[in-house]
Amino acid sequence: MTLRWYGPGYDTVALKDIKQIPGIQGVVTSLMGKLPGEVWTDADIAEIKAAASAEGFEILVFESINISDDIKIGTEKRDEHIANYIKSLEAAGKAGIKTICYNFMPVFDWTRSDLWREREDGSFTLAYNQEVIDQIDVADFRTSMEKMADGHLLPGWEPGRLDRIRELFAAYEDVTEEILFQNLVYFLNAIKDVCLKYDIKMAIHPDDPAWPIFGLPRIITDKEQIVRLLTTVDSPHNNLTFCSGSLGTNPKNDMVGIIHAAKGRIPFAHLRNVRHNSEGDFEESAHLSRDGSIDMFAIIKAFHDTGFDGVYRPDHGRMIWGEKALPGYGLYDRALGAAYIEGIWEALEKAGK
Repeated sequence: MTLRWYGPGYDTVALKDIKQIPGIQGVVTSLMGKLPGEVWTDADIAEIKAAASAEGFEILVFESINISDDIKIGTEKRDEHIANYIKSLEAAGKAGIKTICYNFMPVFDWTRSDLWREREDGSFTLAYNQEVIDQIDVADFRTSMEKMADGHLLPGWEPGRLDRIRELFAAYEDVTEEILFQNLVYFLNAIKDVCLKYDIKMAIHPDDPAWPIFGLPRIITDKEQIVRLLTTVDSPHNNLTFCSGSLGTNPKNDMVGIIHAAKGRIPFAHLRNVRHNSEGDFEESAHLSRDGSIDMFAIIKAFHDTGFDGVYRPDHGRMIWGEKALPGYGLYDRALGAAYIEGIWEALEKAGK
């Protein structure tokens, strides 16, 4: 069990508070000051490792070493950016980091129409409404997200990248799902040697939400696409970050089936719940199964049944008890989620014995 921590100067939650959550064994982090395509140096990684270590924490996953759109599109800068990515992986590998979470979503890492939807219990949560998204001028989307963020830097929405939003959309105009998939395969084959040298598991994060938006292609949305990727690049360095919240945006996804289909290829998992209100409208709920539309017990049991021994964390939480924090990443609801998940796991362990 881990918790996501964004590092000094970026997170609203302190490591000393994370330490008080029962069962937390490490943190998942990234270098928020780096843009996709830039190199993570030995010194960069040593600095953030030292900050975590000062509070007694080990960094167990880097989430994410982001991939540039030039790699995803396949521009003339692709090989240069892959070379930089390999340097970052070398630095991570020398620092003992064995799992890298990443995504291959065009332009946006994740999308929501509301970062502060009020629920009937008085909490606030991230939400998505397709009708609202369909009415948004994509050129203004970054501005509206920044306003909703209330001064926080949103991961995946870094200004240095999204300043080029019109240019990026034009660059993706001729990129189909198949082209995007083949560019992902090209990337994975290009970094294979350094991953095998340092025993690094690349774990791709599913698309969020799990369908195309703004006319951009999406390729990691369901079991069929996940299995295709794992079999096309059938290597121990090519793996899945299982995210119940992202895959759960599509109520048709069989998430227990995905866990079994990817058995042995899931080194990292995000566990959270979503509630579907109507077609195209969902909100992130408490982790408790009956508060949302996902059977969290069934998911955790599937991990237990398949012998999962990787890293997991409670994913996004609601804002509760008046907390003001980075949207989705407050302390209180994620602490409740961690305790809930650990309680189910302990029950499964003891029942099995």
